Amino acid sequence: VSSPEGEDPSVSLFREYLRLKTVHPEPDYDAALRFLDRIAEELRLPMKKIEVCPGRVVSIMTWEGTKPTLKSILLNSHTDVVPVYQEHWKYDAFSAFKDAEGNIYARGTQDMKCVTIQYIQAIRRLMADGWKPIRTVHLMFVPDEEVGGHKGMETFVKHPEFQKLNIGFSLDEGLANPGDAFTVFYGERNPWWITVHCPGSPGHGSRFVENTAAEKLVSINCFTLGDVTTVNMTMVKGGVAYNVIPAEMDVSFDLRIPPTVNLPEFEAKIKEWCTEAGEDVTYEFAQKHMNQNITSTEESDPWWSAFSASCKAMNMTLEKEIFPAATDSRFIRAVGIPAIGFSPMNRTPILLHDHNEFLNEQVFLKGISVYEKLIPALVSVPAFPDEA
Repeated sequence: VSSPEGEDPSVSLFREYLRLKTVHPEPDYDAALRFLDRIAEELRLPMKKIEVCPGRVVSIMTWEGTKPTLKSILLNSHTDVVPVYQEHWKYDAFSAFKDAEGNIYARGTQDMKCVTIQYIQAIRRLMADGWKPIRTVHLMFVPDEEVGGHKGMETFVKHPEFQKLNIGFSLDEGLANPGDAFTVFYGERNPWWITVHCPGSPGHGSRFVENTAAEKLVSINCFTLGDVTTVNMTMVKGGVAYNVIPAEMDVSFDLRIPPTVNLPEFEAKIKEWCTEAGEDVTYEFAQKHMNQNITSTEESDPWWSAFSASCKAMNMTLEKEIFPAATDSRFIRAVGIPAIGFSPMNRTPILLHDHNEFLNEQVFLKGISVYEKLIPALVSVPAFPDEA
């Protein structure tokens, strides 16, 4: 990629990738695949493509280790980005405009095209230095993470090609940190999307009618279980006319439940709330994730120890957290593979999915150097007793 005069080639590559409109509802995945094919050729790495669902391709570049029977390291990233409301942006959200301070504005700067290019450029530098990995390294690029991962990682983890990768440890996206520290995520809150159906007595809008659907809906709106479980009402449906009391109203919620919560007990509480609102009030799930696997951050864990020691050597302060939303790491953890969510972006406001999403070029470049140290540290974790 040709760089504007004086611009670091890694920054130019990042901006080129940001200009690809892999945006929902109709992401241009073909453009991303062409871009990644070119990168694989430059790095001289084999690229495997698996169509997990029609039009949904998982791409994997593999850098084979000197001991390929050992469990591999996965560097995962997704290629899709969320929609934009252009009228709220200072610059075109797909122009990758860079201002005088070096802030690059584009959808995907933080979530998560930065990490994709940081992986690639770290690998490029390690290759240029003549370094060779002991364990195999897989760079995986998946579709549809932003729409729940059903036609991406959720399906792929059940695919025979996923098993063949023999993954021991995975890195995936995290979040920016506005302070000096770097945030590291070892688990996620479970997304539950639930619709509550509230039937009631219909009637004319001029009358006092008892037992209405709206009364029950108001009762349901007390959903909460402490400040660590978030409950947001996202949709309300019902009614046909101003003067007709509706026979039924539906209210939908987006719940995010931390791994510390007992899920069967939590659902029992939902049932109880519905019964209290009215005997005929029912609920159904549009999404219900039950897996609560978390990744060890004990110093005795070899993967975590390698990760944290490498960060410590770079004078990085780590803040360990449960991810507030959902990423593809939940599917990886669900099949028993430890996964850490980490995007090396400190001194940066959290702007994923927000208007005017940006990342400073110096923060981006520093992230490449971070992976340049982290990848060898993880690859060099000694063989476990159960490894061939």
